[in-house]
Amino acid sequence: MANTAQARKRARQATVANAHNSALRSMMRTAIKAVRKAVAAGDKKAAAEVFQKSQSVIDSVADKKIVHKNKAARDKSRLAAAIKAMGA
Repeated sequence: MANTAQARKRARQATVANAHNSALRSMMRTAIKAVRKAVAAGDKKAAAEVFQKSQSVIDSVADKKIVHKNKAARDKSRLAAAIKAMGA
């Protein structure tokens, strides 16, 4: 347990930051799942629309350094490839 006032405050701040970051990470995962669900449904146009919306969520989370920028790029790339493969 934190012994100084400074350490106690940092512990409180860390708890709040952790809750905020967890919510953002969950929002990103939900956006990715929404695209995967649209791809599984088979409607390429709808999947592309959901992908456009999810891209901004993924980029926003990466800009805040909640996830690494390369993970965000990898996720977007895989989703785009899945949508592109639907036309084949």
